[in-house]
Amino acid sequence: MRYGVLDGGKRLRPLLVLAACEAVAGHPEAALRAAVAVELIHAYSLVHDDMPCMDNDVLRRGKPTVHVQFGEAQAMLAGDAMQALAFEVLTPDQDEHPVDPALQARLVGLLARAAGHAGMAGGQAIDLASIGVSLDERQLRDMHRRKTGALLQASVLMGAACGPAQGPESWQALSDYGAALGLAFQVVDDILDVTQASEKLGKTAGKDQDDNKPTYVSVLGLDQAQSHAEALRGQAQEALRRSGLATGIGEPAHWLAVLADKVVEREH
Repeated sequence: MRYGVLDGGKRLRPLLVLAACEAVAGHPEAALRAAVAVELIHAYSLVHDDMPCMDNDVLRRGKPTVHVQFGEAQAMLAGDAMQALAFEVLTPDQDEHPVDPALQARLVGLLARAAGHAGMAGGQAIDLASIGVSLDERQLRDMHRRKTGALLQASVLMGAACGPAQGPESWQALSDYGAALGLAFQVVDDILDVTQASEKLGKTAGKDQDDNKPTYVSVLGLDQAQSHAEALRGQAQEALRRSGLATGIGEPAHWLAVLADKVVEREH
């Protein structure tokens, strides 16, 4: 479990939790727990995703994947245990680490829905069923909205949930920000898969193309995919402005604005 979660990785999802919590002046203890939990879910999904029954990859975060290092059975169990640990972290003993039970329940609900059949796991199922299948942009967007976007969006909303109740317009704006950023992340991932080497990415480059999987590059072409990523960045920043949270340097939502830029500008 430590091998799969502690070494390497961008930590984007926990950063989004903490940035959103800061933007709404939220509860830092609850946000830190939410940040850990969402990263555990992400890490478990990578462990399972890399296994021979799924994407069958041998490189992750610049080192052998968990099943290569420890065997398939241990990798499966490690991923299972990471998933359970995420919800254990979100529901601490009240005497030692007070987090309001209503907030615990809300965070658990947001994370479970993002990780389950309507979110990450469902998106992965669509991904596996789409090998060798031609998808249009709408179908591709729906797959990645679930597979990648749901957990990134939930990261923003979990952080926001740690603060005072947001009005419906502000909450929707933050949700829209998370949705646009989540999709932008996947578009850039698809671009980097064909423009960067494995050494830079820390995972096997060109694997989606080799496995005949539909991507934003294969559906839209490289130039259009890059334009789409920029458009999604604009949507994320516009949604952040609609939230009513100030984004200037030193202001509450500054780091949310920075993270939207970093998602699109990254090189790995």
